[in-house]
Amino acid sequence: MKFIADAMLGRLARWLRLMGFDTLYFADISDGELLRRALDEQRTILTRDTAFLKRKTGDCVFIKSNDPFEQLDQVLKDLRPETPGKRRCANCNGVLAAVAHKGEVADSVPEYVYLNHNHFLRCGGCGNIYWEGSQYMKLMAKLEEISGNPGGRGD
Repeated sequence: MKFIADAMLGRLARWLRLMGFDTLYFADISDGELLRRALDEQRTILTRDTAFLKRKTGDCVFIKSNDPFEQLDQVLKDLRPETPGKRRCANCNGVLAAVAHKGEVADSVPEYVYLNHNHFLRCGGCGNIYWEGSQYMKLMAKLEEISGNPGGRGD
């Protein structure tokens, strides 16, 4: 299942991406462009815009809450999307790939991180580097709490 989130759901889009769901988000997308992309790419529209919901065509879900964790819970419970198989960049939705050699990221991460971590991921879209530090562990614990899925996403 692929999603496209309207301009009011940026935080939900980031959480879905962290779980590995292919989720597009644009802060300034028009309703027409949102609908066109959803139809062209067979994406489920996630929206908080009741006016858009009334005139929509295609697969569209109204997100009830303003709270991103309640929004995520609604998506997981109501839509029951299949567990995704790829890790995704929280910023751009690009697919993350393992960095083959630690030395490749020496100039891209803080020295402490480089010295204390051996496994890194790089976004194929924007080039961001990710590692499993304390912030990652907190995110995964929160995702597990919300989804009931250990690790928060599929691999």
